[in-house]
Amino acid sequence: MQEQEGSFWRQACDMVAETVRDGWKVLRKRGPSQFQFWLIALLIGIAAGVAALLFRKGINALQGLLYGSSDATQLHSFAQNLPWFWVLILPIAGGLAVGLILHRFTPDGRVRSVSDVIEGAAIYEGRVEQREGIASALASLITLGSGGSSGREGPVVHMAGVISSWVSDKIHADGITGRDLLGCAVAAAVSASFNAPIAGALFALEVVLRHFAVHAFAPIVIASVAGTVINRLEFGDVTEFALPVASALEFYVELPAFLLLGLVCGFVAAALMRAIFLAESVAGRIQRRTGMPRWLRPAGAGALLGLMAIWFPHIIGVGYETTSAALTGQLLLHEAVIFAMLKVVAVAITIGGRMGGGVFSPSLMVGALTGLAFGLVATSVFPEVSGSHTLYALAGMGAVAAAVLGAPISTTLIVFELTGDWQTGLAVMVAVSMSTALGSQLVRRSFFLTQLSQRGIQLAAGPQAYLLGMFRVSKLMRTQKDANPASEEECWALIEQGIYIDANATLEAAMPVFDRAPMPFIPVVTLAGEDKPPELVGALFHVDALKAYNRALAAVSEEEHS
Repeated sequence: MQEQEGSFWRQACDMVAETVRDGWKVLRKRGPSQFQFWLIALLIGIAAGVAALLFRKGINALQGLLYGSSDATQLHSFAQNLPWFWVLILPIAGGLAVGLILHRFTPDGRVRSVSDVIEGAAIYEGRVEQREGIASALASLITLGSGGSSGREGPVVHMAGVISSWVSDKIHADGITGRDLLGCAVAAAVSASFNAPIAGALFALEVVLRHFAVHAFAPIVIASVAGTVINRLEFGDVTEFALPVASALEFYVELPAFLLLGLVCGFVAAALMRAIFLAESVAGRIQRRTGMPRWLRPAGAGALLGLMAIWFPHIIGVGYETTSAALTGQLLLHEAVIFAMLKVVAVAITIGGRMGGGVFSPSLMVGALTGLAFGLVATSVFPEVSGSHTLYALAGMGAVAAAVLGAPISTTLIVFELTGDWQTGLAVMVAVSMSTALGSQLVRRSFFLTQLSQRGIQLAAGPQAYLLGMFRVSKLMRTQKDANPASEEECWALIEQGIYIDANATLEAAMPVFDRAPMPFIPVVTLAGEDKPPELVGALFHVDALKAYNRALAAVSEEEHS
């Protein structure tokens, strides 16, 4: 018996010793690299937080120079006391400067924003355009400083992406590492911009990376906290908006009203997004038909904004002053409705006119105004069972923003962290859930994914759709020098039937050809010109295309579940 017990303990000790040795090997081999990665995440978080802080202070400085107000929360109060011609001229001058910058430093005259960061995460191994990104940040700073009606968060997110892309290129990061570093930069930028560390981390996971993999969580949280610390070192531990008193909610009786508010906010969010897309389309048609130089397009948008701002300076800038007034109940019903409608028009003009900026802060303002208007009506119709109408403004702010961004989780948390009011969570969650569900049906998932869809990038359909566009036919084809090539006679026979594909095409164009006509391969050609015959360069085999596609799907699945 004693020999058996001794044998048992010897085996147990041997197992423990082996486990310790294996653990030490892992620590020696992987520990330093993991620590190094987290250190890089921390440094990126600090850099992105500083960039967000400098961007915010740059806007304030420019507003102070042009409008006499260095406080973004008091901008329209200063603007309404300026001469009317100054209010008109400033957005025009700002638009002209933006147009010249974008014309010089971007190939298409378009400001880079959150949608480009999402595209970089999905398709370009966590990289975004750096030269164009810096130009876009400068253009957006001028836009917001000179009276453009948009938000600062979109440019800040892309600017953070530029920082992480530069680091990824320097350390030769692979796709997973590049995406994780991009998520770190975005989390820090959002956290520093809103003083919202929890929401910043979840925004990076929910909107940019579009998964909640465990391996990405720790470094993103580290970077998010770093960004928040940068913000609080400058501004202190204060919320962006101050509510007058804690809101009261009659949970069981009043919840149906918040369900209805969520549906209303879903329609408002869809109207905001469609207005921007319509403005983009109309401005593009006017530019093509009139032959207007693309660098004049932002100036034209600035002229329209200046005309509106003469009578309604509330549309200028980010809109925090009006948002705060809505959250504290300082506006009347007709003011809330009119300001919400005008803000939608102003945002559409700004972004459709390619002046720069984002949609986050405008959606918060429109949502707060919508919620306040709804609350004023609801509390007057049912005063005996209603709480404060400012609670509806808070819920509406989150509901519209969540539907626009397609980010119900992080937006809900941002609303909590912006206001510091955690006791009204149920009302906000109900409104956010309804608005997101309705908004995703009225518009393709979200504003950003719809932007990408209009550029031919179908991220909303999932990796099974957009991965096909990542593979060039020329990289997968077999030439006559490769093993088991296609017969040249069979290739030319198919070409004569009009069955072939360009070498520069992707699997997104090739796979439908295989579906229409079952065949083992498709001839790959280069097209020299309209009057010249195609030149045979190889053949794309169906099995090779499927293997590459399956490997990509497996890699995505492994990353998202690791």
